[in-house]
Amino acid sequence: MDAVRQYFKESYNELVNKVTWPSLGELQNTTVVVLVASLIIALVIAIMDGITNLFLQNTIY
Repeated sequence: MDAVRQYFKESYNELVNKVTWPSLGELQNTTVVVLVASLIIALVIAIMDGITNLFLQNTIY
């Protein structure tokens, strides 16, 4: 049980004293970058899907 307690103490100490957390501004900038990238990827996939759908519809009938 002491090993588990020691593990949690060390983990807490590392999270509080050794980890560098991003500032709110950095976090917001990163979030915007992820959202924009996700939208671009979704748009590319939607366009590819539409082109494939048109191509397959013309071939099946």
